[in-house]
Amino acid sequence: MKLSKLFTKTLRETQKDEESVNAKLLIRGGFIEKNSAGVFTFLPLGLRVLEKLIEIIKEEINAINGQKLLMPALVKRKYWETTGRWDVDIGFEVRGKKDKESGFVLGWSHEDILAFMAVKFINSYKDLPQAVYQFQTKFRNEPRAKSGLLRGREFLMKDLYSFHESEKDLFKYYDEVKEAYFKIFERCGLKTIYTLAGGGPFTISNTHEFQVLASVGEDTILFCEKCEYAENSEISKLKDGGKCPKCGDKVQEKKSIEVGNIFPLGIKYSEAFGLNYLDRNGNKKPVVMGSYGIGISRLMGTIVEIYHDDKGIIWPETVAPFKVHLIVLDSKNKEADKVYEELQKTGIQVLYEDRNDKSPGEKFADADLIGCPIRVVISEKTLKEDSAEIKKRGERKTELVKLTNLADKIR
Repeated sequence: MKLSKLFTKTLRETQKDEESVNAKLLIRGGFIEKNSAGVFTFLPLGLRVLEKLIEIIKEEINAINGQKLLMPALVKRKYWETTGRWDVDIGFEVRGKKDKESGFVLGWSHEDILAFMAVKFINSYKDLPQAVYQFQTKFRNEPRAKSGLLRGREFLMKDLYSFHESEKDLFKYYDEVKEAYFKIFERCGLKTIYTLAGGGPFTISNTHEFQVLASVGEDTILFCEKCEYAENSEISKLKDGGKCPKCGDKVQEKKSIEVGNIFPLGIKYSEAFGLNYLDRNGNKKPVVMGSYGIGISRLMGTIVEIYHDDKGIIWPETVAPFKVHLIVLDSKNKEADKVYEELQKTGIQVLYEDRNDKSPGEKFADADLIGCPIRVVISEKTLKEDSAEIKKRGERKTELVKLTNLADKIR
C-alpha cells in the first residue's frame, strides 16, 4: 500500500474529548474514526488489524472443532421473551417507523435464537457434541461508553456456543476453549490471566475471564504472581496482601482489562426452547450448553494500551497492519519503487511512504505513530552503499543491510 494512495491521513493533534491511549493513537494514526460515543468506523489500516485478529481466532477455534456461521443482528422479539431477556435494559429495541411497538432487538448476544434453531438439528446423543461460532457486530446500550475501543455501544465479537450431553462433557470442552484462548491471546502478544468471575442466573457455576494487567483497566482482580491464580474483585472474598487459596503466597490487587470470557450455561436456554436429545437408553434429556466470547475490537484497543510509547503504537508483528514501513527520503529516486515491488513479490506486507510533500521528520513521525514492526529507509546515503537502513519499531539501533539481502533480513 502506498501512503500517497491511502484513504486516510494521520493527525498531529489529539482529539480533546479522548482520554484513553488507544482512542488517541488509533484516531491520530488513521485506524478508526469516532462517529459517536462508543461507535467507531474501522478505516483501512484498522480493518487490516481486525482481519489479522479474526484470522488468528478462526484458526484456533477451528482447531477445537468450531464451525463458523453467521446469525442476524436483528433478532425477533419472541426469542427474547421466551428466555425472559426482552426487558433486559442493555439492549436496543428496534421499531419500524409505522410500527406501534418494537418487534426486534439489535443482538447483544445470540444464545436465544441459536437454541431455538438447534431444536431442528439436535435430536439424539449422536448429534452431540457440537460447537458453532460467528464474528458478529454486537449492540449494547452502554451508559458509560468511553475508553475508546474498550467500552463501546457497537463492537465486533467472536461468540462461540457449544452443545453437550452432560455437564462433564461441557467442562471437558470448556478446558479446550480455555487452552485455545491462551493460544489466541499469546499470538496477539498478550499475557492473559485466567480469572474466576461471577456466575449469575444463566450459568451453572462460576464463569471465567481472561484479564490483561493494565493500569487503565476498569476491572480489579486479586492476583497471585507465584501461581497466577486470580479472582475478580466483584465476587472475591480475598484481600490485597492476603493468602492465595491455591499456593498460600500473597495476592495483590491489580487493575486489568477483560479481553475474553467463558460461560457454562447449563440447560437454561434448552429448557426455554425445548432443546432435548434422546440418550443411549432412549430417555429424553435437555442439552447442556456453554458460551465463549472474545471482544475483537476491545482486543485491538487492549493491544494498543499495552504496546505504545510517547511516539505512537508498537504493533506486535502478528497483528500489525503491515510488517514493513518503507520510507524513501528522496521521492525522485526510483530505487525505492523497485524495493517496494521486490518485497511484495516475496510476500512481505509493505506500507510505502512515497509522499513527496512530506519532510523526512514528518515521515519518521508517521512511521512511529502507525507502528509497523520494521522501518526501512532508503536515501541517497544508503544507496551509495547499495543498502537500506533497517530498524525495529521501539528500538533505537539501526542497521545497514544490502538491498540484495533485505527481504531475507526482514523475514
